[in-house]
Amino acid sequence: MTSHSLPAAWSHLPFFKSDWPRIQSELDAETRQILPPNAQRFAALDLTSPADTHVVILGQDPYPTPGHAHGLAFSVEPNVRPLPRSLSNIHKELEADLNISRPNGDLRGWAKQGVLLLNTALSVPAGEADGHKRLGWAPLVHQILEQCSARPTAFILWGNTAQKLAKFIQGDTHLILKSAHPSPLSARRGFFGSRPFSNVNDWLTQQGHPPIDWSQ
Repeated sequence: MTSHSLPAAWSHLPFFKSDWPRIQSELDAETRQILPPNAQRFAALDLTSPADTHVVILGQDPYPTPGHAHGLAFSVEPNVRPLPRSLSNIHKELEADLNISRPNGDLRGWAKQGVLLLNTALSVPAGEADGHKRLGWAPLVHQILEQCSARPTAFILWGNTAQKLAKFIQGDTHLILKSAHPSPLSARRGFFGSRPFSNVNDWLTQQGHPPIDWSQ
């Protein structure tokens, strides 16, 4: 059996007792290459604890191209060229919004500042986008959103898949930003020009928190 270490700061969530053993068994039984590698399965949760989470950005599933996904929504390893198209569009909006030009697609610097980059599925078979959509990750995402709702948090929901999860965000003390997804199919239908990065920083400042340095 392959070892999957659990994210200590989130391991209290019911998912890890009620759902994870079955998912772990199914992942161990897979004959296909599964992305990201096992050691990076919970990288987003390892880097951003509940206590440190001020912003949540929801993605869908990991990039299905080997060498791209490393456990954080939208993020890729720093040597990846060209960037996935959704990430390239995120960079374009960041530059238009805050005049920030990022050197690569590695977003771990955001995670270390309290931006939880959470995919709604934490695994994918190589070359098969949405291949684990029904594997059973949904309860984990629901529980994380409920946990993050315990205090004022900024939620960035790009596209319909993310926006359908807004019902798991509890309370009315949050900033909830909804727009089109940054994918090439929809970015021009409301993602470009939505200014999520400056809106989040303005809100964080009003809450008494430092703004995110999106250049990191």
